[in-house]
Amino acid sequence: MSQLVTGEAVALDLRPAALPSRLLAGVLDVLLQFLVLVVFGSLATAVSLDLSKAAVEALGLIVIVAVLIFYPVTFETLMRGRTPGKAAMGLRVVRDDGGPIGFRQALVRGLTGAFLERPGLSLFTLAVVTSLLNEQGKRLGDLLAGTVVLRERVSVRGGRVAGMPPPLAGWAAGLDLSGLPDGLALSIRQFLSRADELTDAAREDLGGKLVRAVTDAVGAPPPGTPGWAVLSAVLAERHRRESMRLGSGAYAPPGPPQPPPGFPPQPDYQAAPQPQPTYQPQPTPPSPPTTPAPPTAGPGGFVAPF
Repeated sequence: MSQLVTGEAVALDLRPAALPSRLLAGVLDVLLQFLVLVVFGSLATAVSLDLSKAAVEALGLIVIVAVLIFYPVTFETLMRGRTPGKAAMGLRVVRDDGGPIGFRQALVRGLTGAFLERPGLSLFTLAVVTSLLNEQGKRLGDLLAGTVVLRERVSVRGGRVAGMPPPLAGWAAGLDLSGLPDGLALSIRQFLSRADELTDAAREDLGGKLVRAVTDAVGAPPPGTPGWAVLSAVLAERHRRESMRLGSGAYAPPGPPQPPPGFPPQPDYQAAPQPQPTYQPQPTPPSPPTTPAPPTAGPGGFVAPF
């Protein structure tokens, strides 16, 4: 899977679109463009009865160019990187940094497609060849515009990944994920999705290593937080930020703190509350610190170091 790194130094979960799905989306768009062309051509014919032959030919050329360019540019700008064909196939155009495209990128793609990739006998040929030669499947318009077409609907392999534990939602929202390496994020995802396939010893050992690596990268979690909750919170927050960046809004609010498959349920888990700043007119003597009871780690509930 080719990774796309955003400005937050976070790798996207989405994958570059395969050539067959892009071709099918293109065929659907071409059929719709043909219908639009027929409609506009009929209107142009109705208003060109009193025009000269040269004027009729010029009007027809304007209609063809307008449909070939106006159709993709308008839809990709208003639908945030999607045309009807791409939406039907679950595809979306984004910038190289993972952000949504704007009018400029859509215009460059539209002009390139109309004049370089789809004229005459080279119908789709140049786009197909360029896409096959590029590791991310980019066609010429993508290379010039700095964009890439991604698959929005990607099945998660290896089981369900736990979502955001509610006690850690506030902690995760304030994390700086720029220090989280892309490879580590992928390892967390693979571990959580396949934890039920590991033995207890392997799960404890690998999970502890991942938690230590995560806390070194993003900071320590609240005391008493189970390891699976730390990993789930970081992964869910990463996904939430990318969903908001892409404008897909595909993020579910945190539900009950349920561990991923393979970990025993911990219904009594509650993270320590985050301290809230208080303001008093006069300073008061600080109360003696209390030593929290050392957290216990049950099977599969390894405790994050802090």
